Amino acid sequence: QVQLVESGGGLVQPGGSLRLSCVGSREIFEFYTMAWYRQAPGKQREWVASIMSGGTTNYVDSVKGRFTISRDNAQNTVYLQMSSLKPEDTAIYYCNRASIGARISWGQGTQVTVSP
Repeated sequence: QVQLVESGGGLVQPGGSLRLSCVGSREIFEFYTMAWYRQAPGKQREWVASIMSGGTTNYVDSVKGRFTISRDNAQNTVYLQMSSLKPEDTAIYYCNRASIGARISWGQGTQVTVSP
């Protein structure tokens, strides 16, 4: 079964840091642009960052300079390093392929809560 497993979330104070991981099988990652998304309570899921197979990255403006996406193709893993976290970063974070037409089933996600 093709699936993605996100981990690394938790409760952190404003200004803190977390590192999220997303692991999947080789066929999910190989040659695909991967992305992180998040869904805050009562809001639609939004794109956060993406990384091409060669390493080119893009970010939503609200996280630029604070979040860093990276990937380890040998380990079929995508990471999201989050720093200077704000309460508005509170959400469930998911990873998936960036292309809508290539998406696979969403995983469980990992909860990130930023609160004093």
